[in-house]
Amino acid sequence: MDSPTRLLAASSKNGTTARARVTGPFRTRVSRARWACCCVVLLLTLTDARGQPLGTPDREHPGDGPIQAYLARETTSVFNGFDQDLKSVEAWKKARPGYRSELFYMLGLQPRPDRTPLCATITGSLRTDDYIVDMIHYQSRPGLYVTGNLYRPAVVAANQRLPAIFYVCGHSGRGRNGNKTAFQSHGIWFARHGYVCLIVDTLQLGEIGATHHGTYRENRWWWHSRGYTPAGVECWNGIRGIDYLSGRSDVDPERIAVTGISGGGASTFWIAAADPRVKVAVAVSGMADLPAYVPHRVINGHCDCMFFYNTFRWPWARIAALIAPRPQLFVNSDNDQIFPMDANQRVIQRLERLYSLYGAGDRVDAVVSIGGHAYRQDIRQSTFRFLNLHLKGQAAEVTDSEVDLVRGPRSGDHPIAPERLRVFRTDDDLPTDQRNTVIDRHFVPMAEPPLPQPGQFARWRSELLRRLRAASFRTLPARGAPGQPLEPLSNGVWALASEPGLRITLRALEGSRDLTRAARIWLLIEGDQPIRAQPAWLTPELRPNDALVVCAPRGRGSSKWTQKNPPNYVERSHALLGTTVDAGRVGDIIAAARALRQQFPSATIHVAGARGAGILAAYAALFEREEIASVCANRPLTSHMQPGAPAFLNVLRVCDIPEVLGMLAPRRVTLIDVAEADRERIRALFESAGAAATLRLK
Repeated sequence: MDSPTRLLAASSKNGTTARARVTGPFRTRVSRARWACCCVVLLLTLTDARGQPLGTPDREHPGDGPIQAYLARETTSVFNGFDQDLKSVEAWKKARPGYRSELFYMLGLQPRPDRTPLCATITGSLRTDDYIVDMIHYQSRPGLYVTGNLYRPAVVAANQRLPAIFYVCGHSGRGRNGNKTAFQSHGIWFARHGYVCLIVDTLQLGEIGATHHGTYRENRWWWHSRGYTPAGVECWNGIRGIDYLSGRSDVDPERIAVTGISGGGASTFWIAAADPRVKVAVAVSGMADLPAYVPHRVINGHCDCMFFYNTFRWPWARIAALIAPRPQLFVNSDNDQIFPMDANQRVIQRLERLYSLYGAGDRVDAVVSIGGHAYRQDIRQSTFRFLNLHLKGQAAEVTDSEVDLVRGPRSGDHPIAPERLRVFRTDDDLPTDQRNTVIDRHFVPMAEPPLPQPGQFARWRSELLRRLRAASFRTLPARGAPGQPLEPLSNGVWALASEPGLRITLRALEGSRDLTRAARIWLLIEGDQPIRAQPAWLTPELRPNDALVVCAPRGRGSSKWTQKNPPNYVERSHALLGTTVDAGRVGDIIAAARALRQQFPSATIHVAGARGAGILAAYAALFEREEIASVCANRPLTSHMQPGAPAFLNVLRVCDIPEVLGMLAPRRVTLIDVAEADRERIRALFESAGAAATLRLK
């Protein structure tokens, strides 16, 4: 095999000028002047550190600039983590099994789901002179239906095993017919050229439509807490699809590839990184990187299926690196706004370095097509050629025409009428036991921690705390520093930096201005609505010489940032950096409590809040046992599944709010207006700690 190829090409059929430099089997002639021009363009791309931002940054609120600067700094820290992957091939191989486990976890697939019966069913077939299409569905999990079209040659020699393609679709809405029908011409090409090709619908745009937009648009922030991402569903559907292909008598299980564009490109990475049975991966416009997604706001152009929640703070190229040293083609377009060229160059350069550790630099390559986000002729030809090379050993240029290609994403010019490719012909045929539309509530199991055994409360709490830190609060310091004063206490207002560049404010309520005389300082956590006066529900808890200070954590008060739904830029960006806004707020409350304690050492610090703010206060007390003496919560939410509950990555894979409240024992906890069922659980936990007297349920 020749040295690594590099192809920059364009389809003249689409009105662009072909430009290419290639080596090895893809060699093409190109004029010296044209190549010089291409070199200049490439050099400018490599040296332009500004990148390609998607839209202008928000500047509607005072907190916009600081939170964006904070996210940019965190991005740089995570992005630079890839350097450790390039130390040596031995170090990479040693780390790789752990990385694969982390990948499964971040996709919501750890512990691994059972490989339940696929129940693969062909509901109809279409035969032509040179290919056959089977309308097929299988269940990747019971009730999770995957609808697809299986393309295969019309004539196959006896006992012949063919290479197979698992084809994952991009976001091409085709309604009831499913988005698989938009890519039918690719299946036809593969079948005509001696492949078995299974094209499957996505969860959102299949014949049984669900959603990819839980945090992008639907305000299902419990997806973060549940550790659920539709990327995990697409990955698991792919793994089970490869199970199906591997079991077919006409498929060679040692020659299976995965490919797709856009959302299908992202799924290509998920599946190939997770499943070593994938021998070749060709992702078309499916990956940028964290500098593009976060500081350059490209995340705003993507729905939730494009991402996992980055619990372990991975540099994004590590996903593609897990495919090494298997052959991998990284395809993009030079004017793709949601997969910009600066990110493209960073990712492929990192992949080339990683592959070089294996001595396998000839197995990774990049193709850059001229144009926007689309699947043009040059992309198709280079993709098919790469697959031919690595699955068939055929390096010849692909020259057959585009006669089978659908012309444009909205075109009706299909070789096969889409309705004929339906798996479930009528709505009455749709399965009544489907769980596709509610899979977000079932895909990732919720933890159900048992009550501690007698005398084992401390051990029970210690284990849950360890797991919470590992799953949900990895970015929270084990012992955070007090908030640093930004402005001196004046007129009862105090500004602090809880982290470098992040401002939070403390504001003493009327009558609490002289904090030096306070025996107890109540830190009231501000939620969506500002706190103007002493809450009536807190009055019975107060004593003489108590002081009330309102804490406005990040995103509240003077640090408020712009929120637009969609795309929920700030909140979703945090998840790509291994945390959430609410996890940061817990850190803010701790920093405020420690700053108050440092400034007024004779006072004890107590935290209080209503609804979700009360739960933030409880988590702060959980992780700050020394400085926070008690908690009071009014009408506290009792599950992270409830609207308005704080969102912490993966928390529901460890425990829910009643367990967190129970772990506060033996400190004093006052809960006002809690449902009876939740009261019993919390009461039982305090009793197991021998601290029933310190729990007050009103």
